[in-house]
Amino acid sequence: MAQVRRPKLNIDGVLLLDKPLGFSSNGALQKVRWLYTAAKAGHTGVLDPLATGLLPVCFGEATKFSSFLLDADKGYRATVCFGANTTTGDAEGEVVEERPVDFTQAQLLAAMARFKGEIDQVPPMYSALKHQGKPLYEYARQGIDIERPARRVSIHGIELISFDGKTAIIDVLCSKGTYIRTLAQDIGEALGCGAHLTGLRRTQTAGFRLEDALTIEQVEAVAVDARAGLLLPIDILVGHLPEVALSEADFGRFMHGQAVPSQQNHAIMSRFRVYREATREFLGLAEAREEAFLHPSRLVAVKTAS
Repeated sequence: MAQVRRPKLNIDGVLLLDKPLGFSSNGALQKVRWLYTAAKAGHTGVLDPLATGLLPVCFGEATKFSSFLLDADKGYRATVCFGANTTTGDAEGEVVEERPVDFTQAQLLAAMARFKGEIDQVPPMYSALKHQGKPLYEYARQGIDIERPARRVSIHGIELISFDGKTAIIDVLCSKGTYIRTLAQDIGEALGCGAHLTGLRRTQTAGFRLEDALTIEQVEAVAVDARAGLLLPIDILVGHLPEVALSEADFGRFMHGQAVPSQQNHAIMSRFRVYREATREFLGLAEAREEAFLHPSRLVAVKTAS
């Protein structure tokens, strides 16, 4: 008997997911999308299958604002094993070199401090970055090494949580595009022994924290008709922007793509989150492209728009 296809639902909101070990980011996304029978969903930054932790998932209209999370700083807790380099920079790869570990905790702290601030980092071959339209990891699996230019990233904070003489647990706060695998390898090289990751957990991004995230099992445990209550509202993705509330007359014009007058002069190209004054309904984003006028830049589908 053929399975009955479940109708897809137009669901809007953000789920803070604690991605489990062994799932790709897309695999975790498709699992929760199925749990919600959502018509549209997207994640906000790739985590390797061997990494776990915070993966915000956007449903419906929230996907229009996911770029704000992609561009945000991120925090990680990394487990670093010193004394061995691997092909992938983590425990999934084959060991290609082993060296003795002979440094003190003080020397480790000094080496870590050298990587705080803006640094140049060469992306790993085992990454999803594209070369001539193909991910680098596909070349790596064929034994082909592609020259990769170094990229400037920022390590805002790096803190040693524990060290047992060979393995360290390190907390890192960094800019987008930072590879923690590469950071671990570079610290290992600075100490003369090499290193690779044996664990990685994303702890924060864009102000969201891991302790507020839910596992797939926790979502599954909630009744289907109550799962929408687990979602955060769309505007939480742009909560860092100043807000503007529109009158009923301006609401109608704004939702039809027209510029509306502002209550005050704003710096040109300033960005705002916009609400309907009467209902506090989130409408989207506006930009000040000329003095005293706000132009729609990204709108949500508002059912009450006329």
